[in-house]
Amino acid sequence: MSWTALLENPEGIDSIFQGSPPRLEGVHIHEVGLNREGPALRVRFDLPDYPVRAPRKWQLQGFNTVQVELLFGGLRSVEISGFSVEPVGDIALTRDEMVRVVISSNGTSIQAVADSVSIAKTAAYLNAR
Repeated sequence: MSWTALLENPEGIDSIFQGSPPRLEGVHIHEVGLNREGPALRVRFDLPDYPVRAPRKWQLQGFNTVQVELLFGGLRSVEISGFSVEPVGDIALTRDEMVRVVISSNGTSIQAVADSVSIAKTAAYLNAR
């Protein structure tokens, strides 16, 4: 089962990747934030693969990287250990009664439990790396 099956709003990302989104392994994590409203956890990261048939506006602008921001709403618990200025890692999502996320990279570990997960934002940009 794809990670998008756990999302409240999978339509956008499934459309961009034509139903075959990349796995959440080797993602470049840009930001992790906590918000008391909700309460919520936000995780912003670059997907490891670019869509074969990217939206036309992305093609015209020469973009090569898709960035996603996941929003974990109704946050029940979160544990953050370590910190890295170059966090490249894996994101694992599971669902039973709650949504569980484990983010692991060299030097950083994040575990959280929430009521829901949705895509708060999807964007593309030209990554010069």
